[in-house]
Amino acid sequence: MPEIWFPNLGIEIDHLSRTAFTVFGQDIYWYGIFIGLGVILGVLLALHEAKRTGQKPDTYLDFIIYAMIIAIIGARLYYVIFSWDFYSQHPEKIFAIREGGLAIYGGIIGGVLTAIVYSHLKKKSFWVMADTMAPSLILGQMLGRWGNFFNKEAFGGFTDNLFAMRYQLSQVRASDVTPDILQNLVTVNGVDYIQVHPTFLYESMWSLCVFIILLILQRKKKFDGQVCATYFFGYALGRVWIEGLRTDQLCIGNVPVSQALSAVLIIASVVLYVYCKKKAAVVPVTEGANAETEQKEE
Repeated sequence: MPEIWFPNLGIEIDHLSRTAFTVFGQDIYWYGIFIGLGVILGVLLALHEAKRTGQKPDTYLDFIIYAMIIAIIGARLYYVIFSWDFYSQHPEKIFAIREGGLAIYGGIIGGVLTAIVYSHLKKKSFWVMADTMAPSLILGQMLGRWGNFFNKEAFGGFTDNLFAMRYQLSQVRASDVTPDILQNLVTVNGVDYIQVHPTFLYESMWSLCVFIILLILQRKKKFDGQVCATYFFGYALGRVWIEGLRTDQLCIGNVPVSQALSAVLIIASVVLYVYCKKKAAVVPVTEGANAETEQKEE
């Protein structure tokens, strides 16, 4: 029987291992490969945009090294804080990143804080840097979600829509399976399947749409910060409803943290857009050869 099944699309996958290959007895996971691929492509994209707009690529090479480290720390810290009921009982697991547990919003927060500090120290415009990096961020998020697919995680509740996905019950975490899902188990030839929303796919496709919009906007932007604000709005708009479908939400009480943060970010991004647009009336957009002489952030 297939391990993964999209019954309404007629797609069956007989076997899908979370391990891509083994090196010197150490398993290399698909999740890490997708994250690594996202980083590499994101760096190349940012360097290309920096060259196109007359900035120094070395600025972004230096920044990305710091940002990656802080983003990983932020992603793990976010996950541990909002899963403290578990980690307070298993403190030895806090640094076990290979077992999973990186939250995208924690990584975004870490990356933004790094950009604010870096741009201040290097006397660069934060908004120019943010506009340059925004498509790279959403590209990495789009690819990273496919790591969840291989891990058989980050899925939603029961559905019978066109994209309904089946996992073998024995191959998913019991904590991710809700009573609603159990009530709709599908048994085929003695094998129990859960049938759920493939939220990894929803978010990946949504991110692809946002990515395309940002690439177009980079070449048509009217003011610094426009691409960055659009990124936050677009990503949060999709995440606020996709997060509501997921069964593995990080919560404070009954409030899904990432869904609440997405709602706040939608409002904040609109405010940010208006602020940057008004600022552009005083400080013109930094394009081409002028990009390396941009004014210090107010």
